[in-house]
Amino acid sequence: MRKKILYSLIFLGLLLVGASTGLLLANITRQQVESQQYPLKIVEIADNEIDPAVWGLNFPAHYDRFMMTQTNYGMTPYGGSDPYSKLEKYPAMVRLWAGYAFSIDHNEERGHFYSQIDQANTQRVQAPRNQPAACINCHAGEAPLLIADMGWEEFNRTPYNDLVDDAHTGSTCADCHDPQTMELRLTRPGLINALEQQDIDWTEASRQEMRTYVCAQCHVEYYFAGDNKLLTFPWADGTNIDDIDGYYERIGFTDWTHAETNAPMIKIQHPEYEFFTTGLHFNSGVSCADCHMPYIREGGMKISDHWIRSPLSNVNAACQTCHNIPEEQLQARILNIQNNTAQLLRLSEEALLVAIDAIAEAQDAGASDEALAEARNFHRRSQLRWDFISSENSTGFHSPQEAARVLAVSIDQAHRARISAMITLNELNDGQSVSISP
Repeated sequence: MRKKILYSLIFLGLLLVGASTGLLLANITRQQVESQQYPLKIVEIADNEIDPAVWGLNFPAHYDRFMMTQTNYGMTPYGGSDPYSKLEKYPAMVRLWAGYAFSIDHNEERGHFYSQIDQANTQRVQAPRNQPAACINCHAGEAPLLIADMGWEEFNRTPYNDLVDDAHTGSTCADCHDPQTMELRLTRPGLINALEQQDIDWTEASRQEMRTYVCAQCHVEYYFAGDNKLLTFPWADGTNIDDIDGYYERIGFTDWTHAETNAPMIKIQHPEYEFFTTGLHFNSGVSCADCHMPYIREGGMKISDHWIRSPLSNVNAACQTCHNIPEEQLQARILNIQNNTAQLLRLSEEALLVAIDAIAEAQDAGASDEALAEARNFHRRSQLRWDFISSENSTGFHSPQEAARVLAVSIDQAHRARISAMITLNELNDGQSVSISP
């Protein structure tokens, strides 16, 4: 009797093993077939098709992940997808940008899905302010179509509010992919022109290089050049902050005059690409997509994760692919860099506010523009560097040593601005003439 029970159990066990093996083999076979068949070409994608839903008919896995950029995954210590007011969190920004639109509205950005929605809703572009339509270049999928229809110069110089009704789509598949081959491509003239100026032929770039270039179409510093407001990257002399500062000074460009100090100022945008290129990851061959769009498995397919977000929300895929270190340790490393950078940012802000007070006091005492030229120049140079790190979205992580260097110079220049203004004030009071060198 016992033998019969034993044989029955062995038989049932073999059946279970056989069934499990069969299911496993069937699953492997199914995933292999999926991998070989994906993507299934359901529709022809037209050259001018910008609707991600149409592309998604052929690439449902990519589309589903991209649509997750609508998701508010919450706040990271210094970023995330929750659109909190940075002016409320860092009130020094209101005075640092006095007289400029950023002093009235500046929020943490949401996901790429919202790029056009959030831009159209910011007070920075609404009446009575009216930016040039060049702003649409990076925020709307319609930009390449409008450029093709209107021409590059006409598109740039047209007022933003004259074209905003023609822009309904945020980031799209077409921004980065050729609709016929799905190869990565550049669609924005700003980057194409900047690379050409540096004698770089992006059409010869490797796929890994393109996984950064497609991001550099928008995640860069830029300005509007001339009467036509041409969207231009200030890279003619190089891409680090000292090169950019020298370029702006050489061409005499300013964004606005500071409302308290009357210093000619530059508003830095979001120079992720320029800053990243000074860091260890870039110089080790890492691309933007490796960390912000890491490879994932969807069934039998390996795809780039199109839910573009902070690596802090996805450390396992974003970091541990290369770094065989526990997740908690990797997070601690990241936050250590960001905490240190944030501390330097706050010190820079404090030094700038003291400098602004000193220059304003000298102005109120009757100091001339000539007498304050040195202090205002120090103010401009200091704040430009603070803004370069503040507006770059990694809080120093993309290039920690460069962040520390740039903010050290910012703090030094702010102190020089204060001292220069104090010397000017003293000269008004006692007639003594003293100056400090840069």
